[in-house]
Amino acid sequence: MKSKYDNEMNLEIQSKSCNEAFARITVAAFAAQLDPTIEEIADIKTAVSEAVTNCIIHGYENSEGIIKINARIEGRKITVEISDTGKGIENIDIAKEPLYTTKADLERSGMGFTIMESFMDELNVESILGLGTKVTMAKEIKENN
Repeated sequence: MKSKYDNEMNLEIQSKSCNEAFARITVAAFAAQLDPTIEEIADIKTAVSEAVTNCIIHGYENSEGIIKINARIEGRKITVEISDTGKGIENIDIAKEPLYTTKADLERSGMGFTIMESFMDELNVESILGLGTKVTMAKEIKENN
């Protein structure tokens, strides 16, 4: 089946913290075909790290589940979708507030969504309580001359 995107990748990982680096590096390797700068790759890796960590810490809490990662390229734009089937977010607007955290006891900074938003060009968060959360982020990779 032909994809409507220039290229697409799907990955499923267990919600274990040891898989966070794997997810980050895999998405970075996929993005490399756009010949991004080191800074653009670092931005993507950081945003993916934050999203995957949120799935592990908040989505699944003390249980385990699957984190799905879909990355797709259209022209010079990479879109990364990271989703879980965890507990969901009660109020996305409050969760996106800088320094808001439900895990102060774990020394969480509450900056995950803020970091994703600052490192990527687009951020969209969808969540349904009891069904999970989907974070979609996109970044336009500039043409290197």
